[in-house]
Amino acid sequence: QEQLVQSGGGLVQPGGSLRLSCVASGDIFSFNAMGWYRQAPGKERELVAQITPGGTTYYVDSVKGRFSISRDNAKNTVYLQMNSLKPEDTAVYYCKAGSQWGQGTQVTVSS
Repeated sequence: QEQLVQSGGGLVQPGGSLRLSCVASGDIFSFNAMGWYRQAPGKERELVAQITPGGTTYYVDSVKGRFSISRDNAKNTVYLQMNSLKPEDTAVYYCKAGSQWGQGTQVTVSS
């Protein structure tokens, strides 16, 4: 059964860092780009970062230079390293591969 299981997240002060992890089971990791999305209250879900099986990355403008997406093919895991966090980064973060979504994890940036 294909599924995505997320970990990480939590509460951090502005300027701090967090790392999200997403472990994929089944074949979805090998054949799909892996993406991190976020949804803030009252806003639409947006793509934050994506990495292809070959390692090509994409970032939304608002996180460029602060967030980094990577994948460990041996562990079927994708990571989102988030640095210099801002209050506007507060949202529920989801990983996605193909049509499969992770369970979501809350990231709150607040002093």
